[in-house]
Amino acid sequence: MKYTNLGQTDIKISQICLGCMGFGRPNPNFLTWTEADEKTCEKVIARALELGINYFDTANVYTNGDSEIYLGKALRNLGVKREDVIIETKVFFNEGKLSKTAIMREIEGSLKRLNMDYVDVYMIHRFDYDHEIFETMSALHELVKAGKVRALGASAMYGYQFFNMQLCAERENLTKFSVMQNHYSLIYREDERDLIPVCRQFGTSIAPYSPLAGGHLAHTSWDGYSKRVNEDKVLRVKYDEFKESDLKIIARIDEVAKNRGVNMAQIALAWHFAKGVDSPVLGAIKTEHLDDWAKALEISLDESEIKYLEELYVPHKVVGAINKGGPERIERK
Repeated sequence: MKYTNLGQTDIKISQICLGCMGFGRPNPNFLTWTEADEKTCEKVIARALELGINYFDTANVYTNGDSEIYLGKALRNLGVKREDVIIETKVFFNEGKLSKTAIMREIEGSLKRLNMDYVDVYMIHRFDYDHEIFETMSALHELVKAGKVRALGASAMYGYQFFNMQLCAERENLTKFSVMQNHYSLIYREDERDLIPVCRQFGTSIAPYSPLAGGHLAHTSWDGYSKRVNEDKVLRVKYDEFKESDLKIIARIDEVAKNRGVNMAQIALAWHFAKGVDSPVLGAIKTEHLDDWAKALEISLDESEIKYLEELYVPHKVVGAINKGGPERIERK
């Protein structure tokens, strides 16, 4: 495993982050496809630790709180020292969104479910149009000063919004965001226009969600390859509109993988590392997936391969950032 610093902090994160969204009981209104009970989760986390993965991502809303509970319990059962892992959880899809009241309430709920005294990274799950940036940044800063949070993160927003939040923190001498968890993959590259350059300007780490586009970049077929792709309606909303053009890119991933003697997921992830991504967030409920993904760190794509993988991309509609007055949840990650 390889490691890097989280933004400009001294926090060391593995260059693969284990996403824990699927940890928990199936929810008929959210994750119908997950089958990750406590035993399965503990097994996956144990293998992640063996591979050197120390960065774990969850959220207050994942599987109605099960995700945080299962993650915390597994780490305790495995005898993991708290200081040896980097735990990230989120706030936004809750009553009050990013108001000070909501932030203070939700961090306590997350810490209780995780059974921890602090989280390493507290991430805002989206941009909040309903509350002032200063209110949000001040509340987050209070958590850092209180020792309940070590660093801050943000997810899925427009570049100008992230810029304004970082600028507010800078101007008011508050804690800035150290990591951005944005939607990014070979078939969704819209953030290259502004959000990613803004992150680079502020020295913010990039830890994308959906780096394999929900599994699409690991299979030559579009349908039927997993229970998730059959049942996940949000996956359809995110990707089906551009299926025809994206399948051409997927075919090239397959071609490069065959030429290299590796699998498609490894090539799709190697592209991320070639683009300077710090730690893609990968959800797993099978240990063999972790073994495959870790090998991607050993693959160095050359410039001709990168160009070949990228050149068929066509502009996509924005999926991730929320528009003012639009639906509160146009997708999840």
